[in-house]
Amino acid sequence: MSDTLHFLNMAIELARANIAAGGRPFGAVLVRDGQVLATGVNEILTSHDPTAHAELMAVRAASRKLGSPDLSGCAVYASGHPCPMCMAAMRLAGIREVAYAYSNDDGAPYGLSTAAVYADLAKPFEEQSMRIRHVPVPEQGGPGLYAQWQQAIHRQA
Repeated sequence: MSDTLHFLNMAIELARANIAAGGRPFGAVLVRDGQVLATGVNEILTSHDPTAHAELMAVRAASRKLGSPDLSGCAVYASGHPCPMCMAAMRLAGIREVAYAYSNDDGAPYGLSTAAVYADLAKPFEEQSMRIRHVPVPEQGGPGLYAQWQQAIHRQA
């Protein structure tokens, strides 16, 4: 069995165990250099946190374990098609490879597809279902917010 199938089967087993525990059918395995760094399951129902997706739980656990938000060189194996939030978080963390076992098409009959979210996000802001707008705020003296951050990191260096 290939490494990809091995880790996808691990993710599916995590998802099955999560179902048995009363959770949603999602599991994720985060791997670097062929070694599992972290795993996660969907904890939305137990935590009441809409961001507690399996992939994000694995990313959070791996980042804590490594003491760094940089997960370059890692791969994520997920039981289901990662949603746009998870994909964005994995990209921001430096993850370069994602494989998933069940597609949005597989999940659609069960209400487990995020295809509509992907489609909505592909539209210009003014056409999306969520109101998104840029509202510049005049500075109230002192450096701008980002300039203040840059000054602070230079002082720490």
